[in-house]
Amino acid sequence: MVENTKIDFIYLSEQDMIEAGVTDMPRCVDTMEEMFALLYRGDYRMAGSNSDSHGALITFPEESPFSTMPKPTADRRLMAMPAYLGGRFQTSGVKWYGSNIANREKGLPRSILTMILNDIDTGAPLAFMSANLLSAYRTGAIPGVGARHLARKDSKVIGLLGPGVMGRTTVAAFVAACPNIDTIKIKGRGQKSLDDFTAWLNATFPQITNIQIVDSVEDVVRGADLVTYCNSGAVGDPNTYPLIKREWVKPGAFLAMPASCRMDDAMEQKTVRKVLDNTGLYEAWYEEVPKPAHNNIPLVGVRCMDMIHDGQISLDDLEDLGQIVAGDAPGRKNNDEIIIMSVGGMPVEDVAWATVVYRNAVKKGIGVPLNLWETPALR
Repeated sequence: MVENTKIDFIYLSEQDMIEAGVTDMPRCVDTMEEMFALLYRGDYRMAGSNSDSHGALITFPEESPFSTMPKPTADRRLMAMPAYLGGRFQTSGVKWYGSNIANREKGLPRSILTMILNDIDTGAPLAFMSANLLSAYRTGAIPGVGARHLARKDSKVIGLLGPGVMGRTTVAAFVAACPNIDTIKIKGRGQKSLDDFTAWLNATFPQITNIQIVDSVEDVVRGADLVTYCNSGAVGDPNTYPLIKREWVKPGAFLAMPASCRMDDAMEQKTVRKVLDNTGLYEAWYEEVPKPAHNNIPLVGVRCMDMIHDGQISLDDLEDLGQIVAGDAPGRKNNDEIIIMSVGGMPVEDVAWATVVYRNAVKKGIGVPLNLWETPALR
């Protein structure tokens, strides 16, 4: 038998990714919903001892004897996020995450991301991808999956804190899940970001005819059917994280939180349903970071892990989105209940969406073919 040792893969630039459908939010929401069902059944693997780790992060000390070593500035991250996903995907991959908030001063995105998708049998590369859009759309799609199962069907009003990239994709996912949306309330840091977001909104979703720029977080939340905080900022002191007060929240509201957030005492009570995108992810995070964990990872779900440790709630008080998607736990139970969902972000999401986009690229002949080797020099 003649051996075929040749390995080719494709390179997909950002423009190639767009052409291959990476910005197709309705399809991305469908893909993430499918991924959550596999997650619940256990047909996946991520890193760490419990196979649920967010990834491996390089950290930098406050003081170093090496003058060239980077400082731990805001949003300074170098991280590898590997995963395997089963079902119809049957692929593995790793997203490499480089981030520095100072990139904005250079006209660059805060994060610069790439993705390698691999054949699960041989481990050979299938594609090397630009991953900023991949990551942004899969992150935004998760609130859309949550809204599909947990928001009121007649939801019309979005409250958004942070009109950046994550804000755009979350709004797009909300619209995909709740087609009656016609109003949005926005709070941002600067006029340019607000103007850019409004222009994008008008061009993309002309059915949203009522756009309100508000001055406070309270104004974002009050009267909104769907609420999301997509802000960025320093981590360390939860008192600086944007607050969500129970008295602001409309009966029946669904809150999806992919960024820093703190809840007041009333929001932390058991009368507010708390959903995690993957319970194991937060358990892994809690094992990995100093305590209180919310000081280090500013997500609602991590705060819930601190609350369990302090005896304020039990693990049974938290619900898992995968279980809800799979139909083994209820979605929305009535029109008045308030539900808050923590969105942590997982590499299985990257693998799922990367696989769909890659296969579409192959089908359409998109991308630059590259050769790893004809025959390996070492075997």
